[in-house]
Amino acid sequence: MATPLSADRLLAVLKAEGLSVHEHAGWRTHERDDETGKTFGPVYGVLIHHTAGHGDKEICFNGRPDLPGPLCHNWLGKTEGLWMLSAGRANHAGLVDADVIAALRSESSPLPKDNEANADGNDSLYGLEIENRGDGADPYPAEQYRQAVLWAAALCRAHGWSERSVAGHKECQPGKIDPSFDMDVFRADVRKQLTKTATSTPKPTPSKPRVDLSRLVSAAKADPGARQGHVTYMAGVNLTEAALVQVGYLSKTYAGDGSFGSRTVDAYARWQRHLGYTGADANGIPGGASLAKLGDRTGLFTVVA
Repeated sequence: MATPLSADRLLAVLKAEGLSVHEHAGWRTHERDDETGKTFGPVYGVLIHHTAGHGDKEICFNGRPDLPGPLCHNWLGKTEGLWMLSAGRANHAGLVDADVIAALRSESSPLPKDNEANADGNDSLYGLEIENRGDGADPYPAEQYRQAVLWAAALCRAHGWSERSVAGHKECQPGKIDPSFDMDVFRADVRKQLTKTATSTPKPTPSKPRVDLSRLVSAAKADPGARQGHVTYMAGVNLTEAALVQVGYLSKTYAGDGSFGSRTVDAYARWQRHLGYTGADANGIPGGASLAKLGDRTGLFTVVA
């Protein structure tokens, strides 16, 4: 448990970590505390997002018609650098899994499965939005990724947290896939930075998320016959479904719930037939070769056996 950093302190710790920081006009008082009647804090960790677009700094500051700003505490552009948008409550996390919040608070590892949306993450998490389409075809420049690592490390250092207080949105809220890089690798890079002095800078590079083939196969066999909403492997199924949407074999309507249901099985079978598989080899149950080709084609993930 920790008290949120003041605007001045937040700015100072980011600069001390070696970041060049830009200040958006009005950021120090831009928050959702008064409008919601809920105070930001205590804080338990930091949450990483991608924006799913480009040139969206002002959207993150002002908000959208369906969601008032600020939509994060900091926005990190591809070429525009890191911007201060808020030091108070921001609409970035939404409803998240309370078990994940508890794990961040206690710095437990690994994080539990995010199978519920029963806690307001805006209450207790700092949020970083990274400018990126998140489609696997939009690379993160090395400098942008490096700044994201420094941002997370700066907040962890300020609160005395380890890298285990860092999570991706996709690890906290069911159905989310952001950010589109591997959070285990990201946390390892934050851990390395925390071993350095606050003015040291690492040279990390982003890594794609990983899909565990054996866990995905288990989901493809268990989910279609299970009760509605059953989830076996949330993160891997969401990535696979996002890839099937991208190649045109699955409607967005049936993607993002974390369940490898019958529609996903049918879509994956179509992908297998596209690759030339027939019969039992095109039954919609993922195989190593077809899954690796799906990850390579879309750029959304790599495969581990």
